[in-house]
Amino acid sequence: MTHGPPMSSVDLAHNISSTREKIKAVCREYNRSDDVLLIAVSKTRSADECRNAYTCGQTHFGENYLQEALDKISALSDLNIIWHFIGPIQKNKTRPIAENFSWVHSVDREIIAQRLSQQRPTHLPALKLCIQINIDDEDSKSGIAPEQLPDFAEKIHALPNIELAGLMAIPRAQTDFDSQYNTFNQLRLLLNSLKPELNHCNTLSMGMSNDYTAAIAAGSTIVRIGTAIFGPRRYPKE
Repeated sequence: MTHGPPMSSVDLAHNISSTREKIKAVCREYNRSDDVLLIAVSKTRSADECRNAYTCGQTHFGENYLQEALDKISALSDLNIIWHFIGPIQKNKTRPIAENFSWVHSVDREIIAQRLSQQRPTHLPALKLCIQINIDDEDSKSGIAPEQLPDFAEKIHALPNIELAGLMAIPRAQTDFDSQYNTFNQLRLLLNSLKPELNHCNTLSMGMSNDYTAAIAAGSTIVRIGTAIFGPRRYPKE
């Protein structure tokens, strides 16, 4: 699924450094602690590009497509990469996700969480899960409705071998900061509304290349950046 010439190590190093500096600057501007985690979204990028990004200090990588991800995980098994699955999950694909990833950001069905729990190898740390919220009620987006969260979170929290870490959302594309911020702030308020026994759930996985400034301002703890690091994605021509 990777196409076109790989990005040079020099360009990758510049993009990663620049993105990290921008994140720090946004944190300073909005009085945020400097602990926002950067995930490099590496879908459609080659294993060599991921290796080059790793040599630039990037250790967290996000993948959407399972088979492509498994190929990279195998090719890069000599590196201490932390892999995040951030795409839609089919029921018959849960076992390799449970076995090969440290984080899953896109849980929106109880059966998926149950299977990840059952199939997580017991010798590995608990699999960290984020519940995906369809924050803008878009038919084209995965995720549960906000009003479903309290009951859903309690069910996930009760499962063994996994850890409910927090929430994730992919909002409708908007260009103005205020609209972006207001949407991300809804997710923050949802997280804060969870019962006290779930107060360890402090992850807000929100913000991508075009809106991470507003996401951090609203409280994001993880940003998922692809284009700003690797450049425009290249897909096969039809």
